[in-house]
Amino acid sequence: MLVISILILLLLIVKLKLNTFVSLIVTAFILALLLGMSPMDIPDAVLGSEGVGNILGPNSVIFIFGGMIGRLVADAGGSYRIAKTLIDWFGLKKLQWAVLIASFIIGISMIFGVGMVLLIPIVFAVAIEAKVPLLYLGISMTAALSSAQGFLPPQPAPTAVASALGANIGMMLIFGLLVSVITAVVAGPAFTKLAQKYAPGAFQFKTEIRAVGEIKEYDLKATPSFGLSVLTSVFPLVFMIIATVYKLIYTGGVTPKNPTLIDEIVEFAANPAVAMTVALIFAIFSMGVWQSKSMTEVGKSLNEAINAVAGILLIVGGGGALRGVLVTSGLSDKVAHIFSASGSMNAISVILFAWAVAAILRVSVSSATVAGMTAAGIVTGILATQPGNTLLPVFVALAIGAGSLIASHVNDAGFWIFKEFFDLTVKQTFQIWTVLETIISVTGLIVILILATIFI
Repeated sequence: MLVISILILLLLIVKLKLNTFVSLIVTAFILALLLGMSPMDIPDAVLGSEGVGNILGPNSVIFIFGGMIGRLVADAGGSYRIAKTLIDWFGLKKLQWAVLIASFIIGISMIFGVGMVLLIPIVFAVAIEAKVPLLYLGISMTAALSSAQGFLPPQPAPTAVASALGANIGMMLIFGLLVSVITAVVAGPAFTKLAQKYAPGAFQFKTEIRAVGEIKEYDLKATPSFGLSVLTSVFPLVFMIIATVYKLIYTGGVTPKNPTLIDEIVEFAANPAVAMTVALIFAIFSMGVWQSKSMTEVGKSLNEAINAVAGILLIVGGGGALRGVLVTSGLSDKVAHIFSASGSMNAISVILFAWAVAAILRVSVSSATVAGMTAAGIVTGILATQPGNTLLPVFVALAIGAGSLIASHVNDAGFWIFKEFFDLTVKQTFQIWTVLETIISVTGLIVILILATIFI
């Protein structure tokens, strides 16, 4: 029944070109009926506290505020300042590393598509100045943005998957940083050297690319300082990491039964929604008021961020609907029973299973978010059989993130965005983009398995 529902989802999205959110909701209702759920239980499983509401309820503030912070930094010229400063520091010989670090910092709070649109003109201008092909720098830029999207809260997909699995967001962030940094380096500067050898035709120096459009110029003196721009971009992460480390040192990572005032303050600050709210207020001042921007201009940036996030927010909610049916119908528990009966019930096998499910779904339905949320619904029952293992949900969530990035191809919008921005042929896009995403996925899985072996 699950396979049939995925085929229906593919038909709706790929063949009939129906909106992804609508397709997910329709498929969730069909799957619920196929699984024999009571008609009285279906609406809540799809749209209520078990479905869309379960994911969007606690996470919508995180998604939206994260997008707002990224937009405020970009509109104030903070992203431009970060990129130009690092490029000046590293010099022409190490431009790839400058682009990688700048893209990673910006990608923490910037949605992938928006990050591409924002950074491409800056990187293209640098490539022309340095007289190197855009792709030579662009691979590192894309690897950094994609790695952040796959593994790091407050990005929508990893946040939603962590929430669905009950994984600790703070721990997800700490281990996610390690995974995403390694994957960005391997799929960025390291992969560029390999790609230049087997696809040299893709690395052509060009002074004009139609899809890039006009390159916006900033007066560097009028932009926020480098330190303030970086602090604003990573502020939510710093907030959550400090709180998580405090809890690990002083309370063993759990909420004490008789908390002190400091424990209560830290617990409050560790909440991702609280961290994002405080970070947004700081961003409004650091990238708005302190830059002599009017509240009208700040409001415009916030509204543009909502428009950019809205589509992804709906897809996350639609994925939550499908997850709600998988859990409420008992299918997730059946998967856990089959998994247990096979004798494969250990941490490593669960992580591998989660990655494989997400990878298969990614290749099938194209959307990393849909693949991640559906995979989370399938493995929820397995995690429920191991309640004492608090780190396993974190590594499973990261493994799902890795699997959901693999082998992007023609059914993924990211494939075509990459093709147009870098002015490549379809063959070259397969050679670069599809391989790049697969490297992030496989490298991420290897790092996650190593970490799981050490810490579980």
